[in-house]
Amino acid sequence: MLWNGLSNEQVKNTIIAYEPIWAIGTGKTATADDANEAIKKIREEISKIYGNDISSCVIILYGGSVKSSNAKELFEKSDIDGGLVGGASLKAEEFSKIVNS
Repeated sequence: MLWNGLSNEQVKNTIIAYEPIWAIGTGKTATADDANEAIKKIREEISKIYGNDISSCVIILYGGSVKSSNAKELFEKSDIDGGLVGGASLKAEEFSKIVNS
């Protein structure tokens, strides 16, 4: 199946970063449960078009102000596959703590 020109294999190898619009540039983070729910909905939409096997392969990252203080809780959620780290990546010690989460 092709959707917007993407084959199953292309979608299977896709990485998506999600951040709530209200969080962009604010330093605010969605709760881990809210972020997980939003990412779960994205995965469900992919599944409707490409099926569960493909949607389960898509990597979906949370990108709204990931910090060492919230990374562990975010990354433990069922549908969050990792984080897209912004400003915190510029501080070696902070970024190291995130990576170790």
